[in-house]
Amino acid sequence: MGSPSLIRRASAALFGLLMAATVLPASPASADTVETMGGSGPYDAEYVTTLRLRDHTIYRPVDLPRDEKLPIVAWGNGACRADGTWFENILTEFASHGFLVIANGRPGGRGSTDADMLIEAVDWAIAENSRLLSPYRGRLDTGKIAVMGQSCGGLETYEVADDPRITTTVLWNSGMLNDRDNHQLDRLHAPIAYFTGGPGDIAYANAVDDYGRLPQGLPAFIGHLDVGHFGTFAEPNGGEYGRVGTAWLKWQLKGDPQARREFVGEDCGLCSTAWDIDSKNLS
Repeated sequence: MGSPSLIRRASAALFGLLMAATVLPASPASADTVETMGGSGPYDAEYVTTLRLRDHTIYRPVDLPRDEKLPIVAWGNGACRADGTWFENILTEFASHGFLVIANGRPGGRGSTDADMLIEAVDWAIAENSRLLSPYRGRLDTGKIAVMGQSCGGLETYEVADDPRITTTVLWNSGMLNDRDNHQLDRLHAPIAYFTGGPGDIAYANAVDDYGRLPQGLPAFIGHLDVGHFGTFAEPNGGEYGRVGTAWLKWQLKGDPQARREFVGEDCGLCSTAWDIDSKNLS
């Protein structure tokens, strides 16, 4: 049994997960293939769907690059909501910087998701990279894979984070709801990042508690920006969350030295800014 304070935090976080379904803006109606040009990166980005992965939404550069392979990012939505366009702005931003991003749920979808859908996304991408006649054949970096999610989607991420194929794990506004689930932290093996909305974020205390319980030696980063539980996702290109999340992906999945400097060193890019940050075992 967890302490009373942790139980109260768990109850509060659960309330936040439920409220997420009604606070963020609604998404457009479902479609077989929908283009949404955008992002600040070097590629115009879009989202598409495919019958081969019918319960997901795929964000990608409109023109798949030939001079670089796209790392893979699997995304779980807040409230575990099966709407693959709920976080369209930030996911389009990631894709515009040369990532294949696969969100749980169809565009404008309804219902709930589960952690298995993240693995389905990864399995599909790896298979497409070698499938004859696939538009992604030979275009993906199947050795560089991130799983990430917001709020309830972060809990889904925890459930699959022991998959040995995962290169990095990222939680947005999320943390364990109950001490009885802390054993999942022991299964983490890849560098992890937590991004929260600061003390006003209903998941803040949970993320801080998890960060303190991580396995010894695990590379980890935690950053708090005072924007609350719903962050900057609805802003153009995902706002500050989009910028910092892109930098983490570019460092962890592409080895970008400039992106690395956002997080590492006494004069790091996020140091002495509105972000309150901490890290351990990063190199």
